[in-house]
Amino acid sequence: MKHSAVTDKILSNYREGRKAIAWLIDPDKLADKADFLAQLKTVKRQHLDFIFIGGSLVESNGTEEIIATIKQIDTTIPVILFPGNASQFTPNADAILFLSLISGRNPEFLIGQHVTVAPLLAKSKMEVLPTGYMLVDGGVTTSVNYISQTIPLPNNKPEIALATALAGSFLGLKYFYLDAGSGAQVPVSSSIIQAIKSQIDAPLIVGGGLNTLDKVKSSFKAGADVVVIGNGAEKNLSLLTEVLEYVHVLNLSLNIN
Repeated sequence: MKHSAVTDKILSNYREGRKAIAWLIDPDKLADKADFLAQLKTVKRQHLDFIFIGGSLVESNGTEEIIATIKQIDTTIPVILFPGNASQFTPNADAILFLSLISGRNPEFLIGQHVTVAPLLAKSKMEVLPTGYMLVDGGVTTSVNYISQTIPLPNNKPEIALATALAGSFLGLKYFYLDAGSGAQVPVSSSIIQAIKSQIDAPLIVGGGLNTLDKVKSSFKAGADVVVIGNGAEKNLSLLTEVLEYVHVLNLSLNIN
């Protein structure tokens, strides 16, 4: 049986009401390795919960290199693959978000890429997190829109998002990821987060367009369990440190830290 440390951490946070932060790193956007190492040491001291690795166009060797770099500095923060396609798979991460793009109708991202990588996953020691991936309109065409050739869910139609999440839940998916996409002008709306949270008993991950502390607070207040900071941290690492401090204080206030 595969080790379940990442699953246990996510589920214990969820059951206890503890909020968490994931730092999404796109290896193609890391221009300075030394700068990244300094950033990693900073967030390590602030109790970062998870590191997601991936992007729409990342090459697998870039993924392996950045994971090795992270493991040199810290082996306690779970490193989770957030793959754009099967070619980005590497067995060196701790877990993988096994993403089914349930908001779209492209069979490659519903099941096709999954079939390709499944034999490799079966041979690995990685934890597999079966995740319903739902792309939400963030006001601009994002890389994932283009690569997946899918139309995002309307940001002002929570009933459509909820129906999609319910279908994924009935299919047996265990986690749900609402994503407005990298560089989104607006994040996933509170109404969508609230609608899904009200009826889906599963950890809810939210990302895309969360480039201010106020937007992060709104997502958590609406019901997000894990907030993902990616593009915002690339442009301003202090945003990530500010968010980590906020979540640390929030969890302390719940008497669960």
